[in-house]
Amino acid sequence: MTALSSSVRMEPRQGEKSEGGDIVTDAALAEGTFYQSRTAGVTKRRHFFSPPDAGLAEAVNQDADNVEYTEDEEKAVRRKIDMRVLTLVVSSYIFNQFDRTNIGNAHVIKAFNENFGITDNNKWTLALSIFYVGYCILEMPANVLQRYIGANRFFFLSLSWWGIASLSFVYAKGYAGLLVLRVLLGIGEAGYYAGMIYYLSFWYKRSELAMRISLCMTGTLPGAIGGLLAFGLVRAHTSLLTGWQFLFLIEAIPTLVMAVAVLLYLPSFPFSATFLTPREKAIAQARLNRDHRPQSHGGMNGWAGFKAVVNDLNAWALMIIYASFNVGVATISYFLPTLINELGFSPLSSQGLTVAPYAVGWFMVFFQAWHSDRTRDRGYHIMLSTAVSCVGYIVLAALAGRGTSARMIGGRYVALFLVVGGNYSLFPLVMSWAANVFSPTSKRGVGTAFIVSISNCVSIASPQIYFDAERDYRDGHAIAAACLFASFMAAFLLRTRLARLNQRNAEKVRAMAAGGAQDAGSEHVGGEIWDNDPRYVFMT
Repeated sequence: MTALSSSVRMEPRQGEKSEGGDIVTDAALAEGTFYQSRTAGVTKRRHFFSPPDAGLAEAVNQDADNVEYTEDEEKAVRRKIDMRVLTLVVSSYIFNQFDRTNIGNAHVIKAFNENFGITDNNKWTLALSIFYVGYCILEMPANVLQRYIGANRFFFLSLSWWGIASLSFVYAKGYAGLLVLRVLLGIGEAGYYAGMIYYLSFWYKRSELAMRISLCMTGTLPGAIGGLLAFGLVRAHTSLLTGWQFLFLIEAIPTLVMAVAVLLYLPSFPFSATFLTPREKAIAQARLNRDHRPQSHGGMNGWAGFKAVVNDLNAWALMIIYASFNVGVATISYFLPTLINELGFSPLSSQGLTVAPYAVGWFMVFFQAWHSDRTRDRGYHIMLSTAVSCVGYIVLAALAGRGTSARMIGGRYVALFLVVGGNYSLFPLVMSWAANVFSPTSKRGVGTAFIVSISNCVSIASPQIYFDAERDYRDGHAIAAACLFASFMAAFLLRTRLARLNQRNAEKVRAMAAGGAQDAGSEHVGGEIWDNDPRYVFMT
């Protein structure tokens, strides 16, 4: 174990082991507070971009290696983490989705299109696509910055940036202004999604991650709430603001408030959590160390992590899975009100009718994630979700242009339930799979950012597939279905590969044990087992 950093003051204590002194009792170590009690209190960070204290992190890790606790204590600590960390993450993501997708609800309003000069489908799809430019370029650098300065400070910057950008829509005019604000919005959101996945991996075991991600990192819940808000807000009108402006105003202000709340109350890592007692910090860290041992400091630097990721076939397979299904997500999140409007409903009714697909989809998202954690399986669940969404798109393509009878409208509307539920349930499954596949922690951070960044490069072109409004978007639905089939096949191949790797690694470990080897592999910084070590077990 590495020594505590020089920022931690080491005071002699009665019963402490020293060169000529006494021996620390087992009871003192089992309490899980011994090393933390030897620190000099909370270390002040010199400036906003200073990294968290490595000495305190090491003290908590040392206590975690010795702490003894019951199952009830572990559950109590997890509940406290859920109440603080998960609540803030869920809230911030809801506002993220409001600010990202409210443009889809506004597009069905004539006054919005006139204000920004959206006169044809090409201008509309370009405005959607340009959002992903900054997102792609800055995704991985943003993730490196997050690990360096801590999650709360990084997410404060992210939420503040995109909140101000979203608020600026209220008084902006012209098509050029729309494009600039969409780019700025993408820059603000760069690193947020992958960063949240990476952040949650410091708090939850691998078998707990998918369900937590499903509660916060999916667009179904905010989509349903956003549809209801849009349905009411677009009716508002004053001498200064009209309906679509209220939509951006009311959804941007809470984001800025949330940014301050995240800065003040969201802990960067378990070791810096002020809402946990020293013993609870040790328990929170210990339960993770006995699962995948995440490290807040040390390990690969950003460039080394990037090289490790691009040379990993698993990373490319996950990128194909994510990029393929994200074609559907990147379009349905913006086009759902438009697709419902095309069924013959009014703009206001279209916004209200988006609520049901999102609400039903949320149940599929949650059930898939819960069952995936329960069975410790990712591959088969991803294959099921891609199949459900693919069927939905096939139905939409088959019924496009077949008239507006009640039967045709009903069939197309029901197909949207399959598309929303299938698409959005893939987010927590794929990203938790990525978090389970990459190790060490530094590689995990770069790996999740890599997948989101490269996949969103594909998303730049995603809105362009809905170019055939005159054909009821038949071609767009068919392309999305084909992409989901590709995602299905990539998931099948990756699951097969990981299962075989686990089997081969298990044979290596048994052979080395039989040969009298003390260790089947080597541990690195903080005792992490890397994913190229035969002892590492991949979740399939």
